[in-house]
Amino acid sequence: MMISALDVLELIDVPALLIAKSEVSYANPAALSLLGAHIVGQDVRIAIRNPAAVALLMSGAAGSVRVSGLSVPGSKWELACGVLPGGQTLATLADLSVQASVSRAHSDFVANASHELRTPLAAILGYVETLRDLDADSVTRERFLGIIAREAKRMQALVEDLMSLSRIEAVKHDAPQDTVDLVMAAREAVGVFAEGQRLSVESNSTSASVAGDKGQLAQVFRNLIENALKYGKPDGDVAITIETTASGWVSVTVRDDGEGIAPEHLPRLTERFYRADESRSREAGGTGLGLSIVKHIVERHRGRFDITSRVGQGTTASVILKLLEA
Repeated sequence: MMISALDVLELIDVPALLIAKSEVSYANPAALSLLGAHIVGQDVRIAIRNPAAVALLMSGAAGSVRVSGLSVPGSKWELACGVLPGGQTLATLADLSVQASVSRAHSDFVANASHELRTPLAAILGYVETLRDLDADSVTRERFLGIIAREAKRMQALVEDLMSLSRIEAVKHDAPQDTVDLVMAAREAVGVFAEGQRLSVESNSTSASVAGDKGQLAQVFRNLIENALKYGKPDGDVAITIETTASGWVSVTVRDDGEGIAPEHLPRLTERFYRADESRSREAGGTGLGLSIVKHIVERHRGRFDITSRVGQGTTASVILKLLEA
């Protein structure tokens, strides 16, 4: 049985068009879905509506061109065309939107990371130069050295978080296979903090086992508890609650009694370097990466991460994971 070229175009998921005498003579299903069924028989100048793309299609020559906003505003496409025997032009469209988005996100990340590192580095260099040029007394010298040490630790924390994110992303497609008891992990995490008297762990089950990476899940607890201690009331309590359900899921919540977060900030809290209160976060020693790390770890564990808050009523971070079958 012979298969025609049109049969092949029907099966591919890349938008493809045939142009004959400046009209769209054929569009495969992917092209119809992208541009609409009305384009068949339409003048290519109306069907595409992009000067550079139209110029290439009307030229009768092979080539490619980048096209913006073809499907939705901001989308990026590459239109490539070749001339077939008989004079028709075959045009295909490749969606570059995801690639462009990833590239933009990478550039933004590098720029933000550079900015975050530059600030403490400038402070360190500035105080070192001042100490060199100033015949300071011991009190002033100790104060300056304290600032230098604080900014150096801030840089160290930022580098460690950046490395942690890199390690998580390197294995994000590999589902964890170890067995981790979240009740035990929560209690171990609480023991790390000197403010342990402010922390409480409650669970409706003696154990809650999930398939996970023990180190990464411990990091989730540490980051969420650390955030709650930083932004809760100075002498307030932080409640960690673990609740298993009959449907086979476990919910972990970390709740503080702080000032809460305004609604407009909530959707962006897991973005890298995003801070709802930048000055307060810097004073508390935050890197702006903690919640992003939590989000990436939870996604690797095929779970869900959410943050709810009301101004004046504190904040609750919740993680939902699938329990291992007994």
